[in-house]
Amino acid sequence: MKYKISIFTILLALVIFKGGYATQSDSTALTFKPLTAKPIHHRVEQVISYLLSHNHYHHKEINDSLSSALFDNFLDILDGNRSYFLKSDIDQFEQYRYQLDDFLKAGNLSVAYEMFNRFGRRFAERQHYISERLKTPFDFTIDEYYRPDRSKEPWADNTVQLDSIWRKRLKNEALNLKLEGKKDDKIYETLQKRYHTIFKRVIQTESEDVFQWYMNAFAEIFDPHTSYMSPKLSDDFKIRMSLSLEGIGASLRTEDDYTKVVDIVPGGPAEKSGLLHPNDRITGVGQGDKGEIVDVIGWRIDDVVQLIRGPKGTKVRLQILRADATADTPPDTIEITRDKVRLKDRAAKSDTLEIKHNGMIYKYGVIDVPDFYLDYDAMRQGDPDYASTSRDVKKLIRQLQGAGVDGIIIDLRNNGGGFLSEAVNLTGLFIDSGPVVQVRNTRGAVSEERDRNQNIYYNGPLAVLVNHLSASASEIFAAAIQDYERGLIIGEQTYGKGTVQNIIRLNRFFPRSTEKLGQIKMTIAKFYRINGGSTQKRGVIPDLEIPSRLDGMKIGERSQKFALSWDEIEPADYHLYSTSLDPLIPRLRSIHQARIHKDPEFKILLEQIAQAKKEREKKLFSLQESKRREIRKKKDKLKDKLKALQKKDDRKKQTDLYLMETAHILSDYLKLVAQR
Repeated sequence: MKYKISIFTILLALVIFKGGYATQSDSTALTFKPLTAKPIHHRVEQVISYLLSHNHYHHKEINDSLSSALFDNFLDILDGNRSYFLKSDIDQFEQYRYQLDDFLKAGNLSVAYEMFNRFGRRFAERQHYISERLKTPFDFTIDEYYRPDRSKEPWADNTVQLDSIWRKRLKNEALNLKLEGKKDDKIYETLQKRYHTIFKRVIQTESEDVFQWYMNAFAEIFDPHTSYMSPKLSDDFKIRMSLSLEGIGASLRTEDDYTKVVDIVPGGPAEKSGLLHPNDRITGVGQGDKGEIVDVIGWRIDDVVQLIRGPKGTKVRLQILRADATADTPPDTIEITRDKVRLKDRAAKSDTLEIKHNGMIYKYGVIDVPDFYLDYDAMRQGDPDYASTSRDVKKLIRQLQGAGVDGIIIDLRNNGGGFLSEAVNLTGLFIDSGPVVQVRNTRGAVSEERDRNQNIYYNGPLAVLVNHLSASASEIFAAAIQDYERGLIIGEQTYGKGTVQNIIRLNRFFPRSTEKLGQIKMTIAKFYRINGGSTQKRGVIPDLEIPSRLDGMKIGERSQKFALSWDEIEPADYHLYSTSLDPLIPRLRSIHQARIHKDPEFKILLEQIAQAKKEREKKLFSLQESKRREIRKKKDKLKDKLKALQKKDDRKKQTDLYLMETAHILSDYLKLVAQR
């Protein structure tokens, strides 16, 4: 997810480490080499502590309560699934639980490195066990179960318990490979390579990495969008972002040994294919139509990017675990043709959609807004044709009105945000002058961003389509349209990103230092709707919700442990566009619900949602091959049923299910208005 309203969120890679061990030629014989903090780290820690406690939007005191949260958060970063440390380790660390606040103020990093160094020793022990265990095949006829999420489980009392935990983890991975059709020798070869790669990365951990993880464990307590970026991370990110536009158009991060899709670049090959989505996990990469798919679980993000990148026009095959995949879900394989993302590909686009509704034909204009963009340099230089979302949408509206549409749908699905000014200006096309969003800073002062144009450019029927990944500027626009009762908000509850960040470079506090230091990204303000409610955490709740496979998944601010809370301030002074829309919503909702429960495609979707919810609630997964095959058969049956229906149904050739239902809802609205 990107947040160009402020700064794109830099996300920390947690489990794949880059040093800290000396190794012999045999990768199974890693020898731990303890790390210590650099001298400059002690001073940088004190500066970061001061900046966050005094300048962050959420004025949080550095005290025993924060110390306890930091203790737990750093443990989560090192061993969130409780698979390396022993209970005796944790018992020994407990003496520091309420001392870390004092250590932060004093610039004392000894505990952070003590905890990491102990983790390193335990990691080496696990590496040795895994290498030995994978030499013996597993018996998949035994009826036993694997618990993938151990975050709430007790710490292991001894290495025997850890061996049992890891045996089941490895057996689950081996069973997944077997169910994908791999032969026995290939299964164990793949797993040996996978864990060899992970341990190979471990020996590259450096002191700066440990400092970065510890500072982020501290910064995240303030909110998820506050973070410390090391000099190397900042430089790597800039390079990665520029390279991502030359491959498939996706931003990636490492999470729990997987390469996870953070964001899909608007107008890029991944978005155009419709096959890759945020929160999908990449497990393998293959070149061309027939190139062998290389297992990339445990790889460094840079190495995965190198495999995915390639010349324009060439194909890459990705093995994907979908966002809602569980421990027993098979991966999908998709194919994307590489290309370079161009600015014009990210621009708003329009199309018309004709539907037959209750015997009548309706024609709607659909404007896809993938980004709130602005060519700021061209605007500043006086270019009369500079690109901007609001200017481009204005032109598209004029064209659609010329085509005689009955209404307009603004599609903001997967729109992660962009320029705040463009969200304000776009709102201004549909309302007369007035406030669009309120902003409260760290001092509590509230300001308004307003549309000052007295004219309404389009005053016809309007719907805004959103989903769980509509964020930031998208939420500001949707919230304003909803608060003014200017149009219907349809789809899914939005992301809930209602904060503003700023970058502070740490070298400014060390003017005599020749060493390159990192930077702090810190939340400094919060957005509020004109009705006074925040978009933070809660997002925008649609007037009419359409069920989604992502419902109930951990997406958005609501899933973040330290997300700032929802609250409200005094509403702005504004006048409703209409008083006739809100009373119609209950009736529209009733008609919509009746329709989707009769629709064959929605019926299958609802079955899939129910099945996915049931799977997410499972704590244990069978390691018996026969049971797993039966589970997969049931899932595949639903998928095949949906594919057959879509192949038969001409609607899918015209548009997607959610857009079609939005058009039907808008038609219901027009009919109800005509009856009044």
